Amino acid sequence: MEQKQPIGIFDSGIGGLTVAKAISALLPYEQIIYFGDTAHFPYGDKSKESIQNYSKEISTFLLKQNCKAIVVACNTASSLASSFLKLILPKDFPLIDVIVPVANFLQTSDYKKVGVIATKGTINSRIYPKRINELSPDIQVSSLATPLLAPMIEEAFFDNNISHTVINEYLSHKELHNIDALILGCTHYPLIESEINQFYSSTKKNVFVVNSAKVVAQEVKKVLKHKSLLSTSLKKEHHFYVSDFTDSFEKSTKIFFGNELTLKKENIWGG
Repeated sequence: MEQKQPIGIFDSGIGGLTVAKAISALLPYEQIIYFGDTAHFPYGDKSKESIQNYSKEISTFLLKQNCKAIVVACNTASSLASSFLKLILPKDFPLIDVIVPVANFLQTSDYKKVGVIATKGTINSRIYPKRINELSPDIQVSSLATPLLAPMIEEAFFDNNISHTVINEYLSHKELHNIDALILGCTHYPLIESEINQFYSSTKKNVFVVNSAKVVAQEVKKVLKHKSLLSTSLKKEHHFYVSDFTDSFEKSTKIFFGNELTLKKENIWGG
């Protein structure tokens, strides 16, 4: 592998763009190849076997695009498919998920009661409590499935009365009482981070919101640096692929990257 090769990133939809943007901001010389599996969104209610199959096909596609690393920018795919992908990718190939970096971050913190909001798939896998407690047994983890949030964000419903109502209802749940940190356990959720902070400000609760996109970007930099794969030359144009074209995806890519994008529909499953 060479430094000039791109970084592959995939998600079930637009959520992974938060990770792509964080990586681009931290590593401005890196080219990004992004795949949003909009045809199968949301992943949160799909079977483990389906998610593993989607992740395998997307990873194969990204390898064909000559990517030097793959970021699984989806919490559900990270929890249900990362171990599977490690078995089928080339040996020692850089694969970064969005869960382990957060667990590593919390290990260095003073937070003792942590809440997690995510899709049903991620919450039911219990991957966050498992990974966090492997490193930090004293941290108490409270989890809450928030299935309405990702579809709401995917349809660009955020920063309005509808999103405020849904977010406030979830964050008021008893599972999240008395937490001192909240993990945004879905890569869509950084798009509503400001609304989440507004809720805690209005209720006068001091809760630190863990933005996994920024944490993951730091991990990508660390991994590429360790493998001497950080690009030092001017990057090429980013490329964004979707399995089904949606207006909301195109709008979201422009929010994050302006007109600096080439959006293509790619049916990697054939037929």
